[in-house]
Amino acid sequence: MDRFQAMITFIRVVDTGSFSAAARQINVGQPAVSKLIAQLEDRLGVRLITRTTRGLSPTEAGQRFYERARRALDEADEAELAARGAGRGLTGRLRISAATTFARLHVFPHLPAFLDEHPELELEVIMDDRVVDMIEEGIDIALRMGALADSAATARKLAAGRRSVLATPAYLERAGTARTPAELAGHEAIVYTRYETPTWTFRNAAGGEASVAVGGRLRVSAAEGLRAAVLADMGLAVASDWMFAPELESGAVVRLLDDWSLPPIDLWALFPAGRLATAKARSFADLMTSAMRAR
Repeated sequence: MDRFQAMITFIRVVDTGSFSAAARQINVGQPAVSKLIAQLEDRLGVRLITRTTRGLSPTEAGQRFYERARRALDEADEAELAARGAGRGLTGRLRISAATTFARLHVFPHLPAFLDEHPELELEVIMDDRVVDMIEEGIDIALRMGALADSAATARKLAAGRRSVLATPAYLERAGTARTPAELAGHEAIVYTRYETPTWTFRNAAGGEASVAVGGRLRVSAAEGLRAAVLADMGLAVASDWMFAPELESGAVVRLLDDWSLPPIDLWALFPAGRLATAKARSFADLMTSAMRAR
């Protein structure tokens, strides 16, 4: 049994959820895939695959083997890339985690050029506002914003983004504008509970500081909800300029209190603990750094 081919086959079976789909991807017959997985299970002395009503899924032992096999193949890709030179392009699969809104606005627009540059590369983008377990979910690079929780993951700062008080012209026409932080207390505030508290603290160029406790009837836990509420003229919000980039450019959303500033929000690339960042992950981090600096 070719151990390397067995690992590739097993990874394809887990990724696709079926023997037949894996067979199509590696251009062999389904019986050959079934036989190779059976040989692999015999060699290891454990069951790796179990059948469910939804198809095939790895057992607990199979999941552990999958994670380490994936890591071994990534290392093999790195070795090949180092030997033949980076000019040949990236190969294999890159699994990316990013918040839904950020991915839609700032990741996907750059993926076509990235894939054109690396025609042998496959991407899988996990769009989720929650903080995922990078090791458990096989993530190669995670894009996260804000303060980082204690983590053994390797972090690289990609950019710092401006945070502003934002609202639509229609809301401001109805409710009036705010020229000082204190005036925000009389407005309907939409609070993004992932990053914000109901108290916003501002600074001005002279070093002055002002804190205001805002009130409102709507709190949201995801960026898409905050965007939807602001764009529905429901109130004003503190948000990163990244979150409303198209609307700020078009004028559909405007900034308030230009003489006052809020602490910026940082964008980070995280790489799994205990692993060297792959060339694929580093290249993607470089891409995002360039994209965010250009913006």
